[in-house]
Formats: sequence, C-alpha cells, structure tokens
Amino acid sequence: MFISLLLAFKLPFELFLFSYAVLGPLHYLTEINWLQDRDYFIKDRKWVWVFIAIAFIISVPQLMKLPVMGAYEQKSVLGDIAVLINRHWSKMLLLLLLFAVALVFFRKTSHILLSFLLCTVAAALILQYFSFTMIVVAVFLPTLIHVYLFTLLFMVFGALSNKSKPGLAGAAFLLLCPLIIFTGSMDATSYTVSNYTRSSFDASGFKIVNASIARIFAPVEAGEFQLLSPAGLRIQVFIAFCYTYHYLNWFSKTTAIGWSKILSKRKIVTISVIWVTSIFLYWYSYKVAFLVLFFLSITHVVLEFPLNVTSVKGIISKLRKRGNVLPGEVINPEQKSNHLLS
Repeated sequence: MFISLLLAFKLPFELFLFSYAVLGPLHYLTEINWLQDRDYFIKDRKWVWVFIAIAFIISVPQLMKLPVMGAYEQKSVLGDIAVLINRHWSKMLLLLLLFAVALVFFRKTSHILLSFLLCTVAAALILQYFSFTMIVVAVFLPTLIHVYLFTLLFMVFGALSNKSKPGLAGAAFLLLCPLIIFTGSMDATSYTVSNYTRSSFDASGFKIVNASIARIFAPVEAGEFQLLSPAGLRIQVFIAFCYTYHYLNWFSKTTAIGWSKILSKRKIVTISVIWVTSIFLYWYSYKVAFLVLFFLSITHVVLEFPLNVTSVKGIISKLRKRGNVLPGEVINPEQKSNHLLS
C-alpha cells in the first residue's frame, strides 16, 4: 500500500497506465477463476450467466468502436442497437448490483425471478428520480467504487473474520490515503506528461472519471478541467494509487484466500496466453486493447458483486456479534469461549 502510494505521487499517469494494462488483465483472469471455484458466492451458480450475458450486452458499443467495425458511427441497425445500449447500460449495471443482493439471500427460483423483476424496476426508478445516482453508477461503480470501496470492505471483512489487528490497521491506513493525497503538498510544475502517455490515457477513456471527481469536489465545467492542474494531479494520484493497490492487494492474497492454489497447469497456460496477448495489444494500441478487453474487465466487475454483498453482510454480522456483549457484562467461562469463537 505504501509503495503504491509513493509511486502514484511520483508517476500518476504512467503508473496507472502500466497497472491497468499489465496487472489488470492478469487480475481479471485469476479472480474470475477464483470466483468460479467459490461458486461466485451465490447459492445457485447457474444465475451467473445473467451477469455474463448483461456484461456482454454492455460491452457491445465498445466492441463496435474497433477500427474493423464501422457500424457504430453509421446509420444502421447495429448502430441503433449500440446507441440504445449506451442509453440504458447504467440501469443494467445497477440491476446486477441489486440482483446480487437477492442471489446472496434467496435460494428458491421463484423468489429469485421475482427479485429480478423488482430489481429491474428499482434500478430504473432509482436512476430516474435520484439524478446523482447516474454518475455514481455509470462512472464510479465500475471504477473507483470497485477498486477502492469494495477493496476496503473486503479487507475489513477479512480482518474481522480473522480477528487481525494488522488487517484492521491496513484498512485504516487505506481509509487515510485519500486524505494524505488531497491534503499533502504537491508541486504541479514538476510533472510532465509525454505525448505517448497523454494519448494512451485519452484512449483509456478515464478522463471522464477524473473530470467527474473534479466536478463533485470543485465544480467546474467539463472544458475547464485540466489533468495537469494541482487538483487534476491529486485526482490522478488517487486513481493511480487505487488501481495499483487493488491489483497488488489481490496478488498478495495467495495465502489468505488461496487463489493461486486452484490454478491447474491447463489454466495457468490459458491465463498466461491471454495475459501475454493482452499486453501485446496494449503495446500495439492502448485504445484497441481497451475496447477488446472491455468485456473481460466489466465481467470481472459484475461477477464480483455477490462477493461485495457478502462482504457487507459479513461485516454487519461480525459487528452485531461483537455488540452482543455489552460493556461491563459478565461472561461465565463457558459463554466466554463460545463468544470468542463467534
């Protein structure tokens, strides 16, 4: 975490581009494999196909932006479909998050189907009547909420489950990192960005994330936002830190959650081939790679939703159990052993 923070201050744009292109695809592939081994943290894994199907639908407009595809920019049926998906994809993303809650709590098919219908209606109503949720869902949910907030919740859940003081200390430091980034000293004149770095960052499409954060904390018009301004650099440091630590935190969990222990030789070969191919694509063209791998990226985000819900549920459960014993309450020896185990 500390190394990620230092590197983010030193190379905010370069670090993000490297982490997203090199560490990102390997994280997607290994985490999806681990989630599959854990039945995606839902009671009936067949429902995971709903997440994969909707993730593919969301990815269609991105795939149609590839140079080999001309339909997106032209008046055509495929172009109209892409426009329709772009208009409603935030509703689909919120639907999957709400549906993940239902899958964690319900088992009966009838209950799950009813929940899916209710979640569809709820997602549409939430985005229609609460305007601020549009930017939260469309911009922040698949990006910063995924890599920062959900990572923080996963760390807290793990620390509470294992009664780990170092784990809680790590989560506390992660919570403080944004304060360090946005209140620490920064000399904007010392930062320079090469043309290659700037073009690659533009190709990633992440400038909308930076600009959205800027409009929240320091209201500016989209055209006024500057990446190399003091505020713009702080935002990019935060983004680079979040993504880098999100990936490194995952790769460090070989013992804690054992994701590396379930990799067969065949899976290692398959993952390695896809990973090396993805790195080559990013070297060839950051834009092409981003569009080609968008489906893999968004799929790993939505497949993690049930785990995110499970983490929140687990944190609440652990805190409730701790709260069962009131300050000053006397516990007899038999009760004490049971309480500590809980």
